[in-house]
Amino acid sequence: MAGILNRTLIVPPILDHHAVALGSCPKFRVLDPKELRISVWDHMIELIQGGRYISIAEIIDISPLVSSSLVRVIDLRDFVSIWCGISLDLACLNDSKVQSSFNFRQKQCGSLLAGVHGSVDKCVYAVNDDCRTTVWTHHSGNEDGMLDSFQPNEQLKKKKNVTYIRRRRDVFKTLGPGSGAESASLLAFGSLFTAPYKGSQSYMDIHESVQDPRIRSLIDKTKFLPFVSEIVSAGKEFANATIKAPFLCAQLRLLDGQFKNHQKAAFNGLQQKLESLQQKGPLPIHIFLMTDLPGENWADTYLGDLISDSLHYKVYFLREDDELVRQASKKLKEAGYEQRFVPYSDKAADKKYCFNQRLPDALLYVEQTVCSCATLGFVGTAGSTISENIELLRKFGLCSGQS
Repeated sequence: MAGILNRTLIVPPILDHHAVALGSCPKFRVLDPKELRISVWDHMIELIQGGRYISIAEIIDISPLVSSSLVRVIDLRDFVSIWCGISLDLACLNDSKVQSSFNFRQKQCGSLLAGVHGSVDKCVYAVNDDCRTTVWTHHSGNEDGMLDSFQPNEQLKKKKNVTYIRRRRDVFKTLGPGSGAESASLLAFGSLFTAPYKGSQSYMDIHESVQDPRIRSLIDKTKFLPFVSEIVSAGKEFANATIKAPFLCAQLRLLDGQFKNHQKAAFNGLQQKLESLQQKGPLPIHIFLMTDLPGENWADTYLGDLISDSLHYKVYFLREDDELVRQASKKLKEAGYEQRFVPYSDKAADKKYCFNQRLPDALLYVEQTVCSCATLGFVGTAGSTISENIELLRKFGLCSGQS
């Protein structure tokens, strides 16, 4: 979106799981964009106060996009310092007078950026079109304004009183030069999450077929954004120095949401893969396991069976307090976000953030990297975005260094 509209992308932090929930586009039940922006702002302040703020660009390597001038970026912390004149370090101080002043100013800033009172002329343009009404396109012929192929069915219309109509809209025509958004310094979306659904996309349907070679190149390069080197190195080290053998990776999401109802299917898929490997190769079969099921609950499941059967299987896993994960977290903290991309402005008033910063949680990213190195294959959880990301890492050869 930033590349197409020739705007600077404000790089956000990584949010806690379930801290802010979009909802369900297929069910036409999503959080309003304004409410979403307010929730993200409030959670961002919580992350800073708790010393847990970490930018997405500290985990995902976007430096090639920036160095090739395909997109301009600025860290959210720098942007807030420049735009609102707020030192985010103040969020960490215990001084009640300072906190009172800071809270007032940060709420003012958050309300402005979130578009609480709507768009502000030449300042903020709040985009309140979400996946219930809009599918964004770019250079797709005469599609602008046409109905999308996916619409609420009769059952939804009657049962939930859904009256939305989804239209395909060209983002450049709607929000680019000559539009009502052109003069606004800041363009504020809700969520840009999209996914395939029933022959369409839930929110963004922009493909390589666009005519602009720069945008084609940007789309091509964003198909795969690897983890930063500190994470990749840790994952490779575990595969090469600890496992030291061909291995299978199993990613089992067993507790969260819909997945807790499909534990048996998840275990069956892994069991079938292991039975196949037993017939083909030497024993024991080395398995790297990543799951949200706590270790103390493994005993009465198929995972407990695997661990107890040391003749046929050797199971490996990582925990947050493992030294390799802690070292990766320390290296991430030491690297600092400023090494990720060229600072956008010399006017950035505040490059030193909260001194109570905790070690970032690197476990999930290191685990995914280990799985990208699994030479005996990968068994993932159907419908899990983590599983999809691991498949992408494997497809683009993250472990081998190929691209």
